[in-house]
Amino acid sequence: MSDVLSKPSAMADPLHITGRRLPGWTPAASAVASVAVAAGIGAGFGLSSKLQWGLIAVLLFVGAQYVLAVTVEGRRQAKDRLATSLVWAAFVLAVLPLFGLIYYTVSRGIKVINGTFLTHSMAGVLATDTDGGLYHALIGTLEQIGLTIVMAAPIGVLTAVFLVEYGNNRLSKVVTFFVDVMMGVPSIVAGLFVLTVWILVLDMPYTGFAGSLALTILMIPTVVRSTEEMLKLVPNELREASLALGIPKWLTIVRVVIPTAIGGITTGIMLAVARVTGETAPVLLLVFTSAVINTNPFSNPQSNLPVFIYQEFNLGTNASQADAWGGALVLIVLVMLLNLVARGIARWKAPKASR
Repeated sequence: MSDVLSKPSAMADPLHITGRRLPGWTPAASAVASVAVAAGIGAGFGLSSKLQWGLIAVLLFVGAQYVLAVTVEGRRQAKDRLATSLVWAAFVLAVLPLFGLIYYTVSRGIKVINGTFLTHSMAGVLATDTDGGLYHALIGTLEQIGLTIVMAAPIGVLTAVFLVEYGNNRLSKVVTFFVDVMMGVPSIVAGLFVLTVWILVLDMPYTGFAGSLALTILMIPTVVRSTEEMLKLVPNELREASLALGIPKWLTIVRVVIPTAIGGITTGIMLAVARVTGETAPVLLLVFTSAVINTNPFSNPQSNLPVFIYQEFNLGTNASQADAWGGALVLIVLVMLLNLVARGIARWKAPKASR
């Protein structure tokens, strides 16, 4: 009896630990080996897509980690490693399309990026020519997005302030409901609404400003939701301390609440900008297109980068499709620059911690 008690069996161990462990470099070695084997399989079976090679490598990595763990560490530890491997595999599968998108866009778009492409329009340029550029579309995008920010950001932020700070009434429930509905409105519906009201009923012209109105409708709910979440993160103690000093509520919101959440608010606005920057349908309906440079968004049709990409790719020639990839690369860089500017503003405006 004493021998049995002094020698705990594997079944007595709740974790079924074998005492052996895989070296710390095993995951890295498994990953390298999986990539090598996947490359051999892809080359052997004639798989031209590198994404397919990556998927095969992910599956091999998960399987190899589980088999090695079962052999060396036991089944219980193998399940833990399997879960960890699946998490890493999910991360890779999520990032892989992003890297593929960036790789293809940069590799194809960088070939046409030059001074002429960035400073000239497509006026008088044939589909087979390589002398045109996207300057007219870039100007249109910057002006339309600028007008959209000017209109949508104040409305969205003030609506969120109302919902968070003054939202204990029936009106706030109605506003919340319509914000939720607007979050799911397709861009083409927003374009049709502005087309009907602004152009057909009010008899206004097709301009860049008309497109900005549709983009504003799409941007407002995103700004409201993101700003609302940021305002909710502001501690109530800050509000109570300000009110206890006799400061009015509106001044507390302006001087305490909003500055505290300004980083998140700015980030939310830029996320909304990134969403509407790539919209094509409203611009096609309301702005029309133009191959010439138009710096006045309130007069005559304009173009923008999404429409430029759409048109050039549909022309079907090698030169036009190369221009489309160049426009896509410029659009991605533009969105990245806007996000960097937003982060800089957020850090500059954020309240400094006292030492």
